[in-house]
Amino acid sequence: MFKNQPKGLYALALANTGERFGYYTMLAIFMLFLQAKFGFDGAVASQIYSIFLAAVYFMPVVGGWLADKIGFGKCVVTGISVMFIGYLCLSIPTAANGLGIALMIGALTLIAIGTGLFKGNLQVMVGNLYDDPRYAEKRDSGFSLFYMAINIGAMFAPSAATAITNRFLGKAGLIYKADIPALAHQYLGGTITPENTDKLASLASQMPGAEAASMDLGTFSRFYIDNLSSSYNMGFAVACVSLIASVAIYFGFRSWFKHADVNAKQAAAKSENYVELTPKQTKERVVALSLVFAVVIFFWMAFHQNGQSLTWFARDYTTATATGWVRIGFNIWALALLAVSVYTLFATFQSESKKGRIISGAVTLALWGGAIAIYNGLANPLDIFPQLFQQFNPFFVVALTPISMAIFAALASKGKEPSAPRKIGLGMFVAAIGYLIMIFASLGQASPAELQGTVSPDPVIPQYLIGPYLVLTFAELLLSPMGISFVSKVAPPKLKGLMMGLWFAATAVGNYLSSIPGLLWNAVPLWANWAILMALCVIAGAVMFALMKKLEAATA
Repeated sequence: MFKNQPKGLYALALANTGERFGYYTMLAIFMLFLQAKFGFDGAVASQIYSIFLAAVYFMPVVGGWLADKIGFGKCVVTGISVMFIGYLCLSIPTAANGLGIALMIGALTLIAIGTGLFKGNLQVMVGNLYDDPRYAEKRDSGFSLFYMAINIGAMFAPSAATAITNRFLGKAGLIYKADIPALAHQYLGGTITPENTDKLASLASQMPGAEAASMDLGTFSRFYIDNLSSSYNMGFAVACVSLIASVAIYFGFRSWFKHADVNAKQAAAKSENYVELTPKQTKERVVALSLVFAVVIFFWMAFHQNGQSLTWFARDYTTATATGWVRIGFNIWALALLAVSVYTLFATFQSESKKGRIISGAVTLALWGGAIAIYNGLANPLDIFPQLFQQFNPFFVVALTPISMAIFAALASKGKEPSAPRKIGLGMFVAAIGYLIMIFASLGQASPAELQGTVSPDPVIPQYLIGPYLVLTFAELLLSPMGISFVSKVAPPKLKGLMMGLWFAATAVGNYLSSIPGLLWNAVPLWANWAILMALCVIAGAVMFALMKKLEAATA
């Protein structure tokens, strides 16, 4: 798995891990922040969230075009600096007024620009490592490992955000209750019903701080909103710290990948064996890539519901406690031990020496023992937060990556490994299954409009939401790392940065379209949102297979 990979992969992957940890810490609570601080309804909050995600993934087009001109490394370093300023601005507590909204938008703009300069160009440098004939056959597995490293950062992010939120709420004598932000805004806006007023009063009385519990409802509502919003600001500040770590890794190990920091012009000047594509070959490759980009838009539309509609489902339609074995999934340290144990278990069977196998087996048993010990010490029932569900996807990516690599390696040894376009098509159909589960989970539930900002009186157990996260992860592993690897391999040398940017631009369009369920949230039955996403995934998968012969011929 890790054998015979270029060491530059590990440096670039770890630099990206730090950046992604900060980004996903911010993203885990961003939607909750928008609604808690500003009182935005689902449609408005969804638009802001989706536009931001679209900008984050569209800006690599500009960053890639610029890097093709001036170099990938320069853009990466500039991007980190711009992102740092953006996260710093986002972490500043402000009033929920026009100035606060303006500062937030400015911060989001800087984060999007910085990410555009950083994200795609770092991945182009990873691809350049595999232009060396010694590593060419390891390209797909290399990008799978790179993608796994990204998700290590993402896996810890929701728990970090939750810990910070709890810490700062606790200092104010408060605890998190999912109903309170919406009810508090209703009270302050004069739109609250008598029934919801009683519910808000009951929730206020549950606060551990005597001062908070004794406040009148108006004072309590403002006090709770202000302190919850400030706790989210502190969560955003984590990204600044993680970027510092990324910079240290990038420059500390730059010698490992410096040779990959070359664009087409620099590569041609360095190598006598550089071969330029003909105009016809360039056109065929660009057309093939463009067709793939168009199809994956619909995957990203479905996949990036994790930060909005799936988080709303977690908040409003899923129990606020976990019981039994599922509790282990809400402790990040137990998940981390289990994820690492997958790799040590593989090493138990793959180590070249008997001693290595024995050590790996012993470490695996120790990791399982640690996870069991943590599980036995968890409360039953265990209080859970809606953002914690977002840690399941990166956990599944990290844990399942070696399994998917082993499956594809076995297929490759028999000459039966699917092509990258075929994997992408399969990924679309798998994603559809994830939303089929959500349809079943939503049957019989009141619509969001009927709940009026409160939670369902008959919430589902967490397993109903964990299942779709698992299925969507299977789809992601078929589509995302394979797609990035495909772009790095097929893109014409002079257009590597731009083509990688366009891959992210397709993601950007999908991210913006992910706002559709948010716009429909209060307008249609709950199950209808998932049915729309399921249908789009099936149609996109069918289109992908209809184009398969053309794609495989153009990229052979």
